[in-house]
Amino acid sequence: MISILVAMDKDGLIGKDKDLPWRLPNDLKYFKQLTTNHTILMGRKTYESIGRPLPNRTNVVITRNKDFHPDGCQVVHSIKEVQELFKEQSNDELFVIGGSDIFKLLLPFTDRLYITKIDERFEGDTFFPEIDYDNWNLVSKEQGEKDENNPYDYYFCIYDKKIGTAR
Repeated sequence: MISILVAMDKDGLIGKDKDLPWRLPNDLKYFKQLTTNHTILMGRKTYESIGRPLPNRTNVVITRNKDFHPDGCQVVHSIKEVQELFKEQSNDELFVIGGSDIFKLLLPFTDRLYITKIDERFEGDTFFPEIDYDNWNLVSKEQGEKDENNPYDYYFCIYDKKIGTAR
């Protein structure tokens, strides 16, 4: 199963200056809970913004740069390579974690969306590609706990692609 895991504001904003435009520790805990002991796929720029492989996960970086070989990561150069690599791990869930270009590239092949929807508007420069929600079933929506460290209203939403929707 290919899943996208992303947090966004009301306008689909996901980033600012190669970082998150908000501080939401509970979303980071959710991210860690979902991805630990699974495979994560990210673009080179996302990897460079994180700066290291994330622990207790298989880290895969997709890039056109044939000379990019970060320690502790597998590198692929195309969707076909992602599909071949993932066939070998068919009982696992692959989490696509960014950035925007990678989301756009993988969205047609995605089976599930994990979207943290933040009920605010932020300033930024990177947006999630447009989603046609008619092709997705909302499986669950859970309100996140708001407190002094998590000052926004936010929701953990899970969508599954509707059966019969073209890949």
